[in-house]
Amino acid sequence: KQRYQLSVREFQTNQNNFIQINLSHRRNMNTLGRLICRRLPTLVRLGSSYTPWNLGILNHTAIAVPDLDASIHFYRDVLGAAVSPPEDLPDHGVTVVFVELPNTKIELLHPLGEGSPIAGFLAKNRAGGIHHVCLEVDNIEAAVRDVRAKGIRTLSAETRIGAHGKLVMFLHPKDCGGVLMELEQK
Repeated sequence: KQRYQLSVREFQTNQNNFIQINLSHRRNMNTLGRLICRRLPTLVRLGSSYTPWNLGILNHTAIAVPDLDASIHFYRDVLGAAVSPPEDLPDHGVTVVFVELPNTKIELLHPLGEGSPIAGFLAKNRAGGIHHVCLEVDNIEAAVRDVRAKGIRTLSAETRIGAHGKLVMFLHPKDCGGVLMELEQK
């Protein structure tokens, strides 16, 4: 018989308790893993670290538009989509409109004020275009700490309230394959 050394370490975040399990032997992992998994609602993977946050669904794709009225007309009157009324977000320097789709949303972004980051984007892309992709996470603070620890730069020091009234953080496009990524609290 082989003996297995099992160590369990519990740690707590602000939302959930998590358990990290380390096994000293790889042999018969399936048998031991099944036994542990029956008792603990935790994924057991040898040699991997547990992440106290989970990636969720695609919340929206944001498109910077030079003419908000023309874009609303296109999505509502030509395509027949449900379109929200425009909402000014002065803290972000944008006016947003959400196009509701069965499985996600499109966020139309239009500059609000001279210092708007969207104005800079439109200066380089006069016809507009995809600005960012937003993914939901179940623990935004843990996700931000984790991606920073993995060398991903964020565009602000702290999370802030986004267009949906939830905490968000933008990740630098140079660290994300050329795509500006927004993480949003689920």
